Amino acid sequence: MAATATLHLRGIFARMAVFLLLLNTLSSVTCDEQVPLLLWTSDGISSPTQSPPAAGHIIGQQQLTSYLEKALNEGPRNVVLFLQDKMSIEDFTMYGGAFGNKQDTAFPNLEGALMSSSSRLVLPAVSWPASNAVIGQLQDQLETSPLYMDPETLSQLRLNASSPALLVFRLPYGLGADLMSAKEILSGNDEVIGQVLSTMNVQAVPYTAIYTALQPSREAASLSMEAGLGGGRSLLQARGGYRERERERERQRRIKDKAGIHAPVEFKEGEDTCILLWAKGLSVSILRSGRWEEHDLTPSTFGEGVTPQLHGSSCTKTKSKLVLNYENVLGHRSFKLIFAMSQRNYQVSARRWFTLDSVELEYDRTTARFNGSRKVYAPAEYSYRCESVTNFRWPQLVPRSLTDPANQWRVSFQDFQIQGFNVSGGEFSYASDCAGFFSAGIWMGLMTSLLLVLVLTYGLHMIMQLHTMDRFDDPKGPAISVPQTE
Repeated sequence: MAATATLHLRGIFARMAVFLLLLNTLSSVTCDEQVPLLLWTSDGISSPTQSPPAAGHIIGQQQLTSYLEKALNEGPRNVVLFLQDKMSIEDFTMYGGAFGNKQDTAFPNLEGALMSSSSRLVLPAVSWPASNAVIGQLQDQLETSPLYMDPETLSQLRLNASSPALLVFRLPYGLGADLMSAKEILSGNDEVIGQVLSTMNVQAVPYTAIYTALQPSREAASLSMEAGLGGGRSLLQARGGYRERERERERQRRIKDKAGIHAPVEFKEGEDTCILLWAKGLSVSILRSGRWEEHDLTPSTFGEGVTPQLHGSSCTKTKSKLVLNYENVLGHRSFKLIFAMSQRNYQVSARRWFTLDSVELEYDRTTARFNGSRKVYAPAEYSYRCESVTNFRWPQLVPRSLTDPANQWRVSFQDFQIQGFNVSGGEFSYASDCAGFFSAGIWMGLMTSLLLVLVLTYGLHMIMQLHTMDRFDDPKGPAISVPQTE
């Protein structure tokens, strides 16, 4: 039975390899717009059998919606979505042991889940705009908001087979100059998948698992180059040339990523810019019925063609307020995210500092206030930057009181930078980072070094207290008598 299952799984990955070769021969297909999608159900749970697409066919958004509808209408409605940053079919052919080296695969947990599932669907080529919309499609079909989870917090969540849930686990993907770096990252992602599936099996709740990505990790130019060199198997043996091409592709990718960085939010008083705000991610969450419902504000705040509504914002020499206005956020028709800042002179440091006095959420005539003045501050002529500003994990923001509505909210700002005063030329000034110079590791090293120095000093002091005897006993003569009074 195990041999049959192994042969069946090898057949799946072999079909993926054949599909890759077909892509190389189809010049009319743009290879850099495809990501794979894998769907399976928990062990012992059956769902309607769906026929995979023909080789070379790219799944669009409408067809993907029909696949998901058919899977969720008759299958488990507790969905576990593993959403990787980047992934292509080549990741499976190169690191999945597609050519017989199964002991060297980077996907043991994924393969085990596919083998144990009686209902699985492998879509080798899904248009990546369709995969980007998979969260929205699942949210519409399940009629529930997505929960962005960590494997460690999943065990604290209690699922119910009668009520649908959409659990989203974000998986990283980064490719450096080393050939093994991508495999190590994929192996780490596979361990996360195994940990999540083990927790789901412990809870004994039927589920539907989906594994896909936001964008491809390979480009069409690289595929055509590899095809011209004689096929996939020969490329796996020519490691040196592959590394050189991978370095060049990574350099080009970084250039593209740098060019695609969105501009900061800019508020002007007249012709002069007085407030700047930038973040890689802005999100808010509210606690409802014992569950956190999250909403991502980033697409409505930053990006090409996005014009945030800033009415209500103001700035003076001592006070600044940036108001971001949104609509339809977590069921609230009108929603405001407000940053209130001030600056004043401090006599102790003999200079002016600005502080983020509060972060406020206004909705339905209710205001939730977070105090940030104790943690978020910088010299008045600088900007403030922090990798993460939250109120729940190493919090820099705290509710004003125990009865404040802010206790039911979570705010998370990733790669956050703000400047409310002395903005020059529409650009951020020098950034004062929230990371202190003396981290926990540095303090531990200093304390350990100090302890060793103290021990060494004590040892040297004890050695210096040793004295040589000034009288010695002669074995051939009479014994030395030392009077007690001497």
